[in-house]
Amino acid sequence: MATGVYEQPSTQDTSPLKASDHVNDGKHHLLLAATGSVATIKIPNIVQALSKYDNLSIRVLLTESAAEFLQGQADEQPTLAQILAVKNVEAIYRDADEWRKPWVRGDSILHIELRRWADIMVIAPLSANSLAKVSLGMSDNLVSSVVRAWDATGIIDQARPGVPLPYGGRKGIMVAPAMNTAMWHHPVTAEHMRRLTTDWSVENGGWFEVLRPIEKELACGDTGSGAMHDWKLIVAAIEQRLQLRESDTSKTSTNGGLGQ
Repeated sequence: MATGVYEQPSTQDTSPLKASDHVNDGKHHLLLAATGSVATIKIPNIVQALSKYDNLSIRVLLTESAAEFLQGQADEQPTLAQILAVKNVEAIYRDADEWRKPWVRGDSILHIELRRWADIMVIAPLSANSLAKVSLGMSDNLVSSVVRAWDATGIIDQARPGVPLPYGGRKGIMVAPAMNTAMWHHPVTAEHMRRLTTDWSVENGGWFEVLRPIEKELACGDTGSGAMHDWKLIVAAIEQRLQLRESDTSKTSTNGGLGQ
């Protein structure tokens, strides 16, 4: 990776992603993203919980601020290299990966290939800043570029052979907002959330599913709404949407490389 944060950079395939190379792999494709909220430290739990499935492929996207929470500074905050070692995690991407080499005609475009590759995109956590970007259609980093390039019509990206899509035959984006209580109750947040929960919701024929925040004591010390949806329930929602079943799990347990 261009950022040089990995302990073992050689563990990641640095060849350009081409979604067409993975059409017939028979696996469910989860694009798991995190943006700049302390709840990013739950990403290791999520990937570890999903490591039991043999028919799942995960690619992780991190904004630059989200990556700061996963630098090996605590047991619950392993390094990116450790996360990359977990079963089913195929790659970890950051903004610099979009521009690993100067683009020329014929090169793949990463945020487009990631959209094509994914069956579902899950953003957990979705910070206040990224919520604003998503609701306003901004695309100034890799995560928001994938969201902006998403097939909102449901007619461009079709299901792959033998792998059903999660929302009535369509792809979708599941988000779990997380922010300070004052941010959550700010009037502009309600305005941004309306886009995702009403205008663009899967229930109304759109492509967003929102897992709403819960009320608890936040890492900042405030108590109230704004904490990310329980990570175990996020895992359960992913399992349900991708139709992952116990019969799809390996018969042998996997530590997954996090040492937790």
